[in-house]
Amino acid sequence: MTYYAIDFETANNYQNSACSVGVVRFVNGVEKGSVYSLIKPAKMYFRPDFTDIHGISYGDVRHSPEFPEVWQTVVEPFLKSSGEEKIHFVAHNAQFDMGVIRACCDYFGMPLPNADYACTLQIARKVWKELESHRLTYLAEQFGIVYDAHNALDDARTCGKIFAMAAKELGCSIEELFLGSL
Repeated sequence: MTYYAIDFETANNYQNSACSVGVVRFVNGVEKGSVYSLIKPAKMYFRPDFTDIHGISYGDVRHSPEFPEVWQTVVEPFLKSSGEEKIHFVAHNAQFDMGVIRACCDYFGMPLPNADYACTLQIARKVWKELESHRLTYLAEQFGIVYDAHNALDDARTCGKIFAMAAKELGCSIEELFLGSL
């Protein structure tokens, strides 16, 4: 099964303020490619505390393309290259990332992608109940995954790995975990 781990960073509290996106393709739990792009947010306001977290500022994105161009020229071609009709997204706290897609599509008058999704935060809470936290950074630390937290591409990659690890832990296929997690 092909799935796409996706992560967004935002400039402020508005879900349509995407300032970066990372997408990693996994086939049966093995990474097979990735894309990353900075995005000029719909409104160019960066909360300083958000910049402190992800390190992206106005200066970094002022000449970057807006969401429609990034989605149509970077993300969509990457998603469609697998030939799948329906896209299977995996995200850590998927409600946030799917909300960013919805808010950006709504803001720019774009159609929503034909996609479903699974949330590795919810899955991790069920699979590793004994852990004191299920934040992506904590899970990565527990499982020896070294990555650059709050970098959209690294967050997506780590999320995709956690998803595959959860399937292995449960003794099920990637597809069974995906379908069972909806």
